[in-house]
Amino acid sequence: MKTLLNLIWLVLAGFWLAVGYTVAGIICCVLIVTIPFGIAAFRIAGYTLWPFGRTVVDKRSAGAGALLGNLIWIVFAGWWLALGHLTTGIALCLTVIGIPLGIANFKLIPVSLLPLGKEIVPSDRPFA
Repeated sequence: MKTLLNLIWLVLAGFWLAVGYTVAGIICCVLIVTIPFGIAAFRIAGYTLWPFGRTVVDKRSAGAGALLGNLIWIVFAGWWLALGHLTTGIALCLTVIGIPLGIANFKLIPVSLLPLGKEIVPSDRPFA
């Protein structure tokens, strides 16, 4: 079932979300100071391609740098991205067929809001 949901997600939303996050990651990597944000954008892009069967967990080695970076991310991009995933998820949940895709959008809110200090793991392994 996860594979079927991932394929539907990939065709209807995941590919375009991944392209958007990848372009943002490339732009961030061009500027030397924002490379950590670019790496986070690439991580989110990979997660948006195949979200079902995977989850986001806190990285144990994350420290004060991740906290500071997340504060900067929230101000410039995070809250816009989270709001976009929230509104899209609500709109998708208005139809029965769109409910699983809406839930996938809701799963993207935490990582799009606070991407630094996170890692993506299989759902059957909830702790890194």
